[in-house]
Amino acid sequence: MTNEASGTFDGQMDAFLERMTETYMNALDRNLDAQSAFLESWMDSMEDNLSEERIQEGYEGSMRAYEAWMDAAETSFERMGSAFQGEDVEPEEFRDIWLSSANEAFKEMMTTTAFAAATGQTVEEAMNMRQNIDEASEETLHALNFATVGDVREVGERLVELERRQHSIEQKLDQVLEQL
Repeated sequence: MTNEASGTFDGQMDAFLERMTETYMNALDRNLDAQSAFLESWMDSMEDNLSEERIQEGYEGSMRAYEAWMDAAETSFERMGSAFQGEDVEPEEFRDIWLSSANEAFKEMMTTTAFAAATGQTVEEAMNMRQNIDEASEETLHALNFATVGDVREVGERLVELERRQHSIEQKLDQVLEQL
């Protein structure tokens, strides 16, 4: 009976380790696929909008980022091997490996002038889109006879001008009254 129980336990442990390995490898594959897709997308946008020199710098930055991801994959794989050999490896260690490599990879990408140029272009496009939306909103509000921020500002400016003129007239009136 002991052999039977031991055999069952070993079989369960083997199945557990197999599922754990499969899950880990699937997660690793998905992570690497996601990073590759990110780098591809980023490089495609760089090619469309940047000079050859900036494209080269962006490419070098993406290669350094890719190296950071591959180092994380290697470290993670080594730690998984250590866990299979019986070493006590905390699950948080894997999270820390990937978070650290993500920070390193993004730092490699974001410190390039290519990234700065692309970000600047994106911000400019977003600002233009925002301005177009604001103008369309103002036109719509005017069509519905609602006051807009521009209308309120204009009324405020006119009010300030009227107060300035009134003050000027009061001073002149005071001078006239003093002369009488």
